[in-house]
Amino acid sequence: MLYQKIIKPILFLFDPEKVHYFVFGVLKKTHLIPGVAKLLRASYQINHTALERKVFGLTFPNPVGMAAGFDKDAKLFKELSNFGFGFIEVGTVTPKQQYGNPKPRVFRLESDRALINRLGFNNDGLEKVTNRLRNNTPNGFLGINIGPNKDSKNRVDDYLKCIKEISAFADYITINISSPNTPGLRDFHDKSTLQNLLNNIIQFTKKNKIQKPLALKVSPDIAESEIGFIIESIKKFNIHGVIISNTTDKNRENLTGSYRSETGGLSGEPLGKISNNLIKKFYKETKGDITIIGVGGINSGMTAYEKLKSGANLLQLYTGMIYEGPGIVKKIKTELIDILEKEKIKNVSEIVGSGS
Repeated sequence: MLYQKIIKPILFLFDPEKVHYFVFGVLKKTHLIPGVAKLLRASYQINHTALERKVFGLTFPNPVGMAAGFDKDAKLFKELSNFGFGFIEVGTVTPKQQYGNPKPRVFRLESDRALINRLGFNNDGLEKVTNRLRNNTPNGFLGINIGPNKDSKNRVDDYLKCIKEISAFADYITINISSPNTPGLRDFHDKSTLQNLLNNIIQFTKKNKIQKPLALKVSPDIAESEIGFIIESIKKFNIHGVIISNTTDKNRENLTGSYRSETGGLSGEPLGKISNNLIKKFYKETKGDITIIGVGGINSGMTAYEKLKSGANLLQLYTGMIYEGPGIVKKIKTELIDILEKEKIKNVSEIVGSGS
């Protein structure tokens, strides 16, 4: 209530990216105060056996994770875990530091409860990020999202460099081939290009004895004809999971926000049904044999429930927290537990794919 009535209206007066880093600073500094972390955990964390998920050989305390993009540089993952997330994904990390696209590059569409961003993999680079990870042990499960530099002459090698350096710190690794803000990145959705990438990654991980779950993050804008060979490629190279989905650079027809024509990736509420429909297709085609992490439009227990029913094993959010505040994870978990109890369902695993 405090966030909705007072904090959000003030924050929304200012540039979204500046607000993002302001909030980062506030969270960092408040956590230096003795007892704050413990107080936040007591306030926001809810543990319930009905929410536990066994995925990637790991037992997640709940299925609600923080999506990549919020903590690009692995600066805040320990603090974020105090708000009740079941896992945190940091990145996207590229081999070299890069600034990203020119500002302004983040836009709020308040009437649509959405964001458009064209950040372009801005991050501190592999060396700085791995140094932070080396000196900070996560409080929970950590995924690391990786991608190539914009000016890279060999993008496959960029993925391999990242895997080599970050694998020791990751509980799973996300291969991001779907940001709409890095020119040519979505070319990896082409069958031969994708299989070449995955083949190189699998050969590299075998050679270097890297045994971490790998997830492929795909675009919501893929054609119907592409779904089959993406699934075929995932199975052929034993990729452990797929993240559905990244932001969309299409689907602007029904938006009302004043920034709806801005170039970039659309996230938030409008992505919910688009993501769910794609999750259903992947779940149906794979018969539930591939782990799916569902992203897009999650802002309540019911939207989380619908995504799980669509076929998601785990969930991630980002834009929802911008609009709902830090209490969103507690809200989602509380509402999910209520739904499960009313439906007499013992664990969320029972509903995965039931709506596909």
